[in-house]
Amino acid sequence: MKRGQITRDRDDGSAAPESVISIIGPGMTIVGNCETDGTVRIEGTVEGSIKAGKAVVIGKQGVVTGDISTQDAVISGRVEGTLVAASRLELQATCHIEGEVHTRRMQLEEGAVLNGNVHMGQDLPDSAKATRAPKKSQPEVKTQATPEPAASTA
Repeated sequence: MKRGQITRDRDDGSAAPESVISIIGPGMTIVGNCETDGTVRIEGTVEGSIKAGKAVVIGKQGVVTGDISTQDAVISGRVEGTLVAASRLELQATCHIEGEVHTRRMQLEEGAVLNGNVHMGQDLPDSAKATRAPKKSQPEVKTQATPEPAASTA
């Protein structure tokens, strides 16, 4: 593939959702939740939760006040909230994390600040499992409780 070439994986000519990179640029502030099947790069500020199917990258000036749930994460900026990286988390020397971290694998560079609880291994919160699993539509099943007959006293 040539430099700058965009791959198109779909019949309609658009890029596959997991190959898309969304960018929140410097000086930009998002108030609310962000969700994508692909990757999100944050160079600005997000006040709300972020859910990315592939990856979250937070630049040196990036700030997230809220929860993050993704497959892979590379953090250079600041995060205040719960950070769930189902596969891999890289905390670079300039990062500052205040909150809970859940991941399978973690790389922590010298100089990184992490204040909070770290949970590593197989047991990830349900939000991370939902990020990893492909979305399948399942029928909604509703059940109604039937009252038990009253015990007879004889």
